[in-house]
Amino acid sequence: MRSMMLSLKQWNSQRCSLVAILVNKNTRVLVQGITGREGSFHTKLMLEYGTKIVAGVTPGKGGLDVHGVPVYDSVLEALDEQGSIDASIVFVPARFASEAVYEALENGIKLVVVITEGIPLYDELLLIRYAKSLDVRIIGPNTPGIIVPGEAKIGIMPAHVFKPGRVGIVSRSGTLTYEISREISKKGYGASTVVGIGGDPIVGLDFIEIYQLFSTDPYTDAVVLIGEIGGDMEERFAKYYVSLNRKKPVIAYIAGKTAPPGKRMGHAGAIISMGIGDYASKKKALEDAGIPVADKPSEIPLLLSKILKR
Repeated sequence: MRSMMLSLKQWNSQRCSLVAILVNKNTRVLVQGITGREGSFHTKLMLEYGTKIVAGVTPGKGGLDVHGVPVYDSVLEALDEQGSIDASIVFVPARFASEAVYEALENGIKLVVVITEGIPLYDELLLIRYAKSLDVRIIGPNTPGIIVPGEAKIGIMPAHVFKPGRVGIVSRSGTLTYEISREISKKGYGASTVVGIGGDPIVGLDFIEIYQLFSTDPYTDAVVLIGEIGGDMEERFAKYYVSLNRKKPVIAYIAGKTAPPGKRMGHAGAIISMGIGDYASKKKALEDAGIPVADKPSEIPLLLSKILKR
């Protein structure tokens, strides 16, 4: 089998940094909530990874700096000083997170990664609807973020488990994202881009929208979809996938196979109601669409080898 995992040197020599889905090493990033414990901690890790963080915002903290990143009182002030900003990552507490997202939207930032967990669902619905009206992409809420291995990380994921390669990963579960990325790396496969769409019932970009981006990415040969019980996002993706004439291959894994019937598990999005959203319904929908479903994460590299024949 020819390895699909490249060294960083090989990857950087073969891949133009302008070609990636959503972000790359040139993406100019703003951190909202940068002076908080989580914001400061993950800003340091993102900078160390090579992410181009140009500014932070915490109202009342303007004039400070965090790990060398200048802090402003508002998004507008950051833009006035720094010029263009491509993406924002939000570490603001749930009570104030919606306000922070609206501030980013209204100042023209086109990608907003919302790490915050616990935003009220009605607030999520309103802000995501507003974002779509402005043609702004939201990742999350309640997401670990996005990483293009070897290029940039806008999120909280442990970077060492991700290796550059040609497999796109889109997931509802942060922990499983890390586990499965590690599994495919051990078997010689790496990732082109990894997106955690978030674990809430209402999210910005969904499986379909991320898959559409992977479909046009010349550096992605296959997609691993990591779902979980609750909602109908996987079933909707299966229906969409069946409708396509030309498609990149997909492998899936669904968390929650052993969840007791009627019991809510994990994320706010893991809610099963009226016979919709359980493990069996998701697996059947995906397999009926021609998508292999792994029984355990360690099976995913084997399924990749079969569909890619390498």
